[in-house]
Amino acid sequence: MTAMPRPDAPIRVFVAGLGQMGRSHALAYHAEPGFEIVGLYNRSPVELPEELRGYPRVESFEAGLALKPDLVSINTYSDSHASLAIAAMEAGAHVFVEKPLAPTVEEARRVVEVAKREGRKLVVGYILRHHPSWQLFVETARSMGGPYVMRMNLNQQSSGHAWHIHKQLMKTTSPIVDCGVHYVDVMSLITGARPVEVRGMGVRLSDEIASDQVNYGHLQVIFADGSVGWYEAGWGPMISETAFFVKDVMSPRGAVSIVMDEGAKSDDIDTHSKTARLRVHHAETGPDGHFMRKDELISTEDEPDHQGLCDREQAYVLKAIREDIDLSQHMADAVTSLEIVLAADLSMREGRSVKL
Repeated sequence: MTAMPRPDAPIRVFVAGLGQMGRSHALAYHAEPGFEIVGLYNRSPVELPEELRGYPRVESFEAGLALKPDLVSINTYSDSHASLAIAAMEAGAHVFVEKPLAPTVEEARRVVEVAKREGRKLVVGYILRHHPSWQLFVETARSMGGPYVMRMNLNQQSSGHAWHIHKQLMKTTSPIVDCGVHYVDVMSLITGARPVEVRGMGVRLSDEIASDQVNYGHLQVIFADGSVGWYEAGWGPMISETAFFVKDVMSPRGAVSIVMDEGAKSDDIDTHSKTARLRVHHAETGPDGHFMRKDELISTEDEPDHQGLCDREQAYVLKAIREDIDLSQHMADAVTSLEIVLAADLSMREGRSVKL
């Protein structure tokens, strides 16, 4: 049984990595009385919002662990996720770690093994799992029954500082791996079947990135129940806004789609999870061959923004620690989604399909 802090005691949290996601998670800890921030760390100078400026800053990750936090929040570049998560758990802390969990499947499995051995909670940053509209999207698709055709993308037109961030990310993570884990995780939640084969392809669309990097990628995954899914992701100033947003699932009984507002922009982080409305289509036809029901439009206008989602995600972390929630399936799903996107990356680079 995991040793728990007193029910009335705040969870002491050390936040490592203060980029876009790290700041959002730190703000969530700041706003939630169940957390107490004991230290903040970023490897380079960073400007923080006013709410975070009063918290102690430490000079290294090791200095943060020396504060004996109950929880370490890891929001650094993905190539450091596994090693930092293991160090934190072996130091006695629970861990929240941004996706992807690790740069390789073997390392991801090692992180999960350490969490189980040390009796620590390990929550991976699959933010869409905490989004009420995406929960409804998954639930509606599942209610139709498979097999499924699942079509999703997240292309991002970026310039200036945003393009600089994307170029930095591509030094360790390709576009189809970075955000792909979110969407193949959604696919796996919908179908409930194991992935069996993955294919990937990619294109280098910029001379500003290394010759072995691609800033556009596309994957196809086949599941054991016959379901198929595709996901595409591209970053950079050349990416089309028209190609920005597809979130669509089809089954023999109909389809459910996320419909965005006209004019939504790919460089607005809120649009990456925002839905606006769901369109539900029923395939059933009458004796005359025409559809028996009109498509339903379900409004989701009251959904949380990006910060609201981070708040929900960290509320779940708090609940997992205080209520000793069994996270075995959550951790297994994190490994599976990583296995899919890394297989796609391998397929893209070697020009072959990959059996799982």
